Amino acid sequence: MKKYLNTLFVTTQGAYLSKEGETIVVTAEKEKLLQVPSCALGGIICFGNVGCSPFLMGYCAANNIAISFMTEYGRYLASVHGRINGNVLLRRQQYRIADKDEECLAIARTFTSAKIYNCRSVLCRALRDHSDKMASGVVNSAVDYLASSIKKSQAAGDLDELRGIEGDAAATYFSVFDNLILGQKDDFKFGDRNRRPPLDNVNCLLSFIYTLLMYDVRSALDSVGLDSCVGMLHRDRPGRPSLALDMMEEWRPVIADRLVLSLINREQLSGRDFKKAETGAVLLSDEGRKTVLTAYQKRKQEEITHPYLQETVKTGLLFYIQALLLARHLRGDMDGYPAFLWK
Repeated sequence: MKKYLNTLFVTTQGAYLSKEGETIVVTAEKEKLLQVPSCALGGIICFGNVGCSPFLMGYCAANNIAISFMTEYGRYLASVHGRINGNVLLRRQQYRIADKDEECLAIARTFTSAKIYNCRSVLCRALRDHSDKMASGVVNSAVDYLASSIKKSQAAGDLDELRGIEGDAAATYFSVFDNLILGQKDDFKFGDRNRRPPLDNVNCLLSFIYTLLMYDVRSALDSVGLDSCVGMLHRDRPGRPSLALDMMEEWRPVIADRLVLSLINREQLSGRDFKKAETGAVLLSDEGRKTVLTAYQKRKQEEITHPYLQETVKTGLLFYIQALLLARHLRGDMDGYPAFLWK
């Protein structure tokens, strides 16, 4: 299971990946930059102009090492996967549930409630640690509103109503997000959530880390035999990893948003790590992207107590554990899916 912690990020433009024995070699301009044992990797993410040999692609597909290709600035392009693991009966059951509104709604309620709960926990933690540095009255009001939103999501009568509750809760959460940014206000001012493209430094960070998070969740779902493209909350679209987007909802505040706040408040990033394109899109610089990738990988090595299993595990394994729990629920081995709730 430990290999799911390790992802190889390749950001050097012009780099080329190839197979050498049981190792993966990264070269650029005929110089060997890195050589790692393939058994230590759970995935490879290539940013921008990075090539990969067909032999390595075939080898990774056969050994369940997903290779994903992004633009230089983090927009997802494509992935190379091997055979889907798991029992075909599990996937057939997943498809049946996805086609039944009531069963689909029950799981979607859990994803949404967990997301709102974890958003509220992020705000409560900030109030506990830094209430003297923010407009605590405004943040407390958002905390109260999110508490009521959790109850509303659990009682939602259909998926459209649930999506509306989730969107309203997200808007409330992000309306006070700027209060959680405690320093570097000139470079990291957050007004509202924007994307495609992100128009400020904070939204650029959020979008980039959400992409990394989606990759990890999708890899975990694929590894246990679930179809990451057939979801419960997000509608099916060609090429859209709907189930990965469903499950990552509970992780957005805990993994991504907290990492963004940490990078800013600890001054690991500054305004110099961003640049603005002619289109108005804000992009991470090469050095900024490396800083984020290093911090994300380090965060996955941190240990946390799983609220359902009551065991200490590394954060990078949580996605895989939750995918296993979801598979058990879909098979009928568990009465419900125990979403991850951060306290």
